[in-house]
Amino acid sequence: MPKIDSGDTAWVLASAALVMLMTPALGFFYGGLVRRKNVLSTIMHSFFILCLISVQWVLWGYSLAFGPDHGHVIGGLDWVGLNHVGFTPNTDYAPTIPHQAYMVFQMMFAVITPALISGAFAERQRFKAFVIFSLLWATFVYDPIAHWVWGAGGWLHNLGALDFAGGTV
Repeated sequence: MPKIDSGDTAWVLASAALVMLMTPALGFFYGGLVRRKNVLSTIMHSFFILCLISVQWVLWGYSLAFGPDHGHVIGGLDWVGLNHVGFTPNTDYAPTIPHQAYMVFQMMFAVITPALISGAFAERQRFKAFVIFSLLWATFVYDPIAHWVWGAGGWLHNLGALDFAGGTV
């Protein structure tokens, strides 16, 4: 059984917290770019995305992105609801930190990407449409591409593709 390194775990969790702080900061930035009547709505987009994509990631997103491979295209539903994602490290992804810590770190990247997209919709889209778009985009675009690049069986991963910061995803 792999041994958990407390320094690695602390680093990953601190990094996840810093990425999480980028989401409300992005909301404030976008809020400063819009007309006065749309500031609150624009800020709300980023804050709501933090909640919505976190729930999506826990319920099925992490399983689709990092779950056991199906055809090198998508992860399976073996880890839906974080089933079998515990404190034991997963040697395929991070052999020195708890699997849940790795999941939280990856969740923050899943959250920040639709928050970045929200700037393109500022003052142009109703909130309900943005929520539906974000949920569908995370499920059918982000999760499969994350699996291709970062998943243990992903086809780009198997070709030797390296993506340390999510530029491909």
